[in-house]
Amino acid sequence: MEQYEPDRLSPAQVAAMRRSFRNGRAALTRRSLLRASAGGALVAGGLGALTGCGIPAAGKTAGGVSADDHSAKEKTVNFSNWTEYMDVDESEKHHPTLDAFTKRTGIKVKYTEDINDNVEFFGKIKPQLAAGQDTGRDIIVLTDWLAGRLIRLGWVQKLDASNLPHAFANLAEQFRTPDWDPGRAYSYPWQGISTVIAYNKKALDGVEVKSVSDMLDNPKLKGRVGFLSEMRDSIGMTLLDMGKDPANFTDDDYDAAVARLQKAVDKGQIRRFSGNDYTADLTSGDFAACIAWAGDVVQLKADSPDIDFIIPDSGYITSSDNMLIPNKARHKTNAERLMDYYYEPEPAAELAAYINYVCPVDGVKPYLAKIDKSAADNPLIIPDAAMAAKSHAFRLLSQKEETAYEGKFAKLTGA
Repeated sequence: MEQYEPDRLSPAQVAAMRRSFRNGRAALTRRSLLRASAGGALVAGGLGALTGCGIPAAGKTAGGVSADDHSAKEKTVNFSNWTEYMDVDESEKHHPTLDAFTKRTGIKVKYTEDINDNVEFFGKIKPQLAAGQDTGRDIIVLTDWLAGRLIRLGWVQKLDASNLPHAFANLAEQFRTPDWDPGRAYSYPWQGISTVIAYNKKALDGVEVKSVSDMLDNPKLKGRVGFLSEMRDSIGMTLLDMGKDPANFTDDDYDAAVARLQKAVDKGQIRRFSGNDYTADLTSGDFAACIAWAGDVVQLKADSPDIDFIIPDSGYITSSDNMLIPNKARHKTNAERLMDYYYEPEPAAELAAYINYVCPVDGVKPYLAKIDKSAADNPLIIPDAAMAAKSHAFRLLSQKEETAYEGKFAKLTGA
C-alpha cells in the first residue's frame, strides 16, 4: 500500500508559485484568461495544501474508494467547477444545459463555482480525502497535472464505462491517452487548453512569424517578443521547435531548450516573460509576437482586427481541465450520467458557444454552427484534423524533475 507523503516545494517552485499568482493565469478570472495549468503554479495561501503535515496517511487502492451509491434514491449531484466555466442565460441566474439535464433525468444539480485555482482547491479537499471522508462533491474539475496527482494517490474513483457511452464514443482523439490517465479510466476532459503563437499584424509591419525560431532569431523583432511565465508552455513550445517531443524528453533536451531561450534573453530578443498581462502588451504592440493561450486569443481577436495567431508546423502544447469523481462521493452514477451528458453533441455545442474553449467532443461542429458559425469555424474552439494532429502534451514530471526544472526556469526568467 502506498502511503500519502506531502510534496515538498523547493525555493524554485515557491518562486514559480508566486510568479503565477502575481501575474499568471491563476491570478485572474475565467472569462478573460486561462488559469494556471502547470504544477509549479501554486498559490502562497495554498502552500499548506502540498506541504502541510498532520494529515492521516491515505492508502492507494486501485480505482479509489467508493461509498454506497445513493444515486437511485437521491436524485441529485454536487458539481464543483471553476468560475465562469458554464453557460448562463441572460438573467445570469440559470444554466440552460444543466436545467435541460435535470428536466430530462429528474436529477437536480447543485452547481458550485468554488474552484479559483488548483492548489487552493486541493487544500480544501485534501483533509477529507486523506482521511477517507466524503468531500461533499460528486464531480470536481482539475487541470491535468493535479488530476494526475489525485489519481496517483488513489483519491478518485475509477469510472464505470457502461454509464459513459457518449463520452467513450465522442472523446476527441487528442485527449484520449494522457500519460497521467491512459485510456481515461478515471477522468474525462471538461475543456481543452491550447498554447499558440499570437501576433499583432500592425506591430509586425510585414515581418513574417511562422515559428518559435522566427520569434527568437529575427533581429527585426528584437525586444518585441514575449514568452509565458508558465514553464510547461514556454519550454514545451521551444522543445517542439527544436524537434523534441514534450511528452518524451530528457534532462539534456530540457537544458538545451533553456539555453535556447537564455541566448534570446541575453541578446535582448525576448522583451519579458509574463503571465496573462501579455494581452495588454500584444494589443498595444509592445509585443509583436508572443506565446499565448488560445482562450485569450479568441477574445482578443473579437476586439481587435490586428490580433491573430498561428500554429507552428512543429506543433503546439495542449492540456485539459478534467472531470473526476472523488472518493466516497454519494452519487457516483448520477455524476457519471452528467459527465456523459456533456459528451452529447447538442449540450457540448451549447457549452462551447458560451465559454469558447477547446471542445473535447467529436462531432460537435455542425451543432455549434447552428448556434454560432464563427465559433464552429474557429480552430481554437473546434480543432480541425490538421490542428489536432499538431497537439502535444507536456509529460508528467516526477517531483525530482519538477524541482530541478523549475529551478532552471526561474533562473532563466529572473523570478
